[in-house]
Amino acid sequence: MLKRYPDGVAGSMFFQQNAGEHVPDAVRVATLDTVEQGAKPRIVGGDLATLLYTVQLGAIEVHPWLSRIDDVDAPDRCLIDLDPGDDVPFSDVAALAREVARIAGACGLTVALKTSGASGIHVVLPLPPGTDYETSADLALRLADAVVAANPERATVERGVKARPKRSIYVDALQNARGKSMAAPYSVRARPAASVSAPLRERELTARLRIDAFTIDTVPARLKRAGDLWGDAIATRPTARTLARAMAALQDASSAPPSRRGGSGRRGAGGGHAGPTPGRRAKRA
Repeated sequence: MLKRYPDGVAGSMFFQQNAGEHVPDAVRVATLDTVEQGAKPRIVGGDLATLLYTVQLGAIEVHPWLSRIDDVDAPDRCLIDLDPGDDVPFSDVAALAREVARIAGACGLTVALKTSGASGIHVVLPLPPGTDYETSADLALRLADAVVAANPERATVERGVKARPKRSIYVDALQNARGKSMAAPYSVRARPAASVSAPLRERELTARLRIDAFTIDTVPARLKRAGDLWGDAIATRPTARTLARAMAALQDASSAPPSRRGGSGRRGAGGGHAGPTPGRRAKRA
C-alpha cells in the first residue's frame, strides 16, 4: 500500500492500493483476490525498478502486508504497535517495548524492533512457516494482554482514545489480518524531518532513544555501520511447537494478578482488571 504525496509532505495525501492499468513492464505487479473488489493488481516490492516507480508516483511511505506474494494467507510476522498518547514521553515507549521483548523472550519467542518513524515503536514477532492469520491475531492479543497485566500503570488495550488512562500507551494488537499493513522497515515517513522507521537493537531501548535520531540523513550511515539489523532479527523463525508453548504461557501470564511495581496500580483495559480475554476482545474487534 502506498501513501502518495504528489505535492510533498505539506500537501494532500491519498492511499493507493491497486496498481492501476498502465504500469511499466519493469514494475513488479501481481493479481490478488481482495475481499471487497475481487481480483485486483497490486504492486509488489523487492526490486529497484519498482521502488523508483513508487518514488515517481510521489509515494513517500510504503506499507507492505505481513505476508508475501507466494502465500498471502500465511503471515511471516506478527505485529504489536506501541502507540503512545500525546502526553507520553518517548522514553516510556522505549521502556514498554523493552518489556514486550522481555515477555516474548521469556516465552521462547524472538522479536524484531523498529521505530514506527512517527511516535511509537513496532515490536514484530517472526512466525513459523505456514502460520495463518487467525493464529497470528491470537498471539498478538495474548501478548498484549500479558503486557498490560504486567504493566497496568502504563499500558492499555483500550481502543477508544478518550477512554484510555492518561499517560498510557496503547498496545495495539489488532493489525494482524489479511490485507493489514505496517510501515516498512527503512521507509521514510511523511514528516518535516523525514524520519525513518528504523530497526533497533534491544539494548538501544533506553531513556536516551530519540525518534528524531533516525532520519533520511542519518540512517544510511547507520546501515553501513551496523548492518541490516532488521534482516538479522527476522531471520530466526520459531517452530510450530515453540509457538504453541509460547501462546499457552502468554495465556497464563495474561490472567495472572497485575504487577504492583513502580506505579499506581491503574489497569489499562477495563477499570479494575487486566483486560478481557483474547477471545472476547477478538469478537468485539
